[in-house]
Amino acid sequence: MQEAETRLLKAVQQECFAKEIDNLKGNKVCSPSIQKLNPFLHNGMVLVGGRLSNSSLGYEQKHPVLLPSKHHVTTLLIEYYHRINLHTGPHLLLSVLRQKYWILGGRNVVRQRVRKCNHCFKFKPEASSALMGELPKARVNESKPFLHTGTDYTGFINVTMGKRRGVISQKAYICIFVCLCTKAIHLELAADLSTDAFMAAFKRFLARRGAVSVMYSDGGKNFLGARNQLDEIYNLLESQSFNDSLSGELQRRRIKWSFLPPLSPHMGGLWEGNIRMVKQHLLKVIGTQVLTYEELYTVLTQVECLLNSRPLCPLSSDPNDVQVLTPAHFLHSNPLDYIPAVDMVNRPSSGLRRYQLLDQLVQTYWKRWSQEYLHNLQVRSKWNTDQNPVHVGQVVLVKDDLAPPLMWHVRFNHSGSILVLMCIDRVVCVKTKTGSYKRPIVKVCPLPSQ
Repeated sequence: MQEAETRLLKAVQQECFAKEIDNLKGNKVCSPSIQKLNPFLHNGMVLVGGRLSNSSLGYEQKHPVLLPSKHHVTTLLIEYYHRINLHTGPHLLLSVLRQKYWILGGRNVVRQRVRKCNHCFKFKPEASSALMGELPKARVNESKPFLHTGTDYTGFINVTMGKRRGVISQKAYICIFVCLCTKAIHLELAADLSTDAFMAAFKRFLARRGAVSVMYSDGGKNFLGARNQLDEIYNLLESQSFNDSLSGELQRRRIKWSFLPPLSPHMGGLWEGNIRMVKQHLLKVIGTQVLTYEELYTVLTQVECLLNSRPLCPLSSDPNDVQVLTPAHFLHSNPLDYIPAVDMVNRPSSGLRRYQLLDQLVQTYWKRWSQEYLHNLQVRSKWNTDQNPVHVGQVVLVKDDLAPPLMWHVRFNHSGSILVLMCIDRVVCVKTKTGSYKRPIVKVCPLPSQ
């Protein structure tokens, strides 16, 4: 075994250090990267001369075998000693290797190989991170408030149905609707998480805020049930013998429901951030008190008014700029069935009629929205680069928030199944023994050695 190892190491040195071996045989100077090690030949092998000849160390430790950094045999040696030393870290592994071998640039080489160890990677996996996606059209183009709306639930809050003594409290839930364009919010109180309760809250929202074109939400069962119920209603109405005009109007007003990929709440950050603000205000105002249903609804209305009055842009230091742009400026300026008006921004207000003056006021708000607010959305605050990109056919770890990393499952990225969401690859389809499913790219960790 020792003889086989010696022959193998000699073959590696003949392949990578042929010029240095000739220089040593001819008593010539070697290349600078090797000369500082004071190499010499011993039984046809290049050993490190070094400065430890007078130490009490063994001969192999004082004069280790010189090995190249980029060779398959060097990689195999590093992986072997890494494995038999219980997957130790790069510093200890390099110390163990130098008892017998001296690898050129060993510190960087060993560190790179340890990073590519799949077993060590499973202990501390690094998830993929795609470039932050482009903002959807609904967020950067002028539209009627709540035409594109995101919705979600907050956690439960205890309420009572009256002030009588001995009344038992029960759980209620706050349903939040957020306009993607103006960041205005609408709060509704739901008695439970059923589809019926959400449909009642949704109808109240539509009655007060007008028609909606697209709804965005996660894949909760209550939201899925709401979409299915709407589809049943639409199919029932469309099957009747309505005339062409009524059928066309029904199709025009139909609401599209768009769901986020599973386990990807960061893609609904607009309404998740508003949920956090609602919770903060409720906690400060209510504390540990248990309110009645009517009292809580009153507090929610006041919180909604407060959040719709928050500034959309940083406050100006100009003393003449006395009015800051808020979501409330866009909510109460138009009727629910809004008809677009002629451009009135640049017209003198003295010659305008009353309704034209109101249109000019609204258009001024939208001009400020495009000039002041939109520029604040230009910068990517995080996810500026692609890290650990995922490729088709790659083996990945799938994150499980309820299990430690060593218990996460290994999955194959399904061939041809990387999906495109808002112009950035941020969703993948992973294949398992039981089928395939979608996951956001931040929930998969590509194994380093493949």
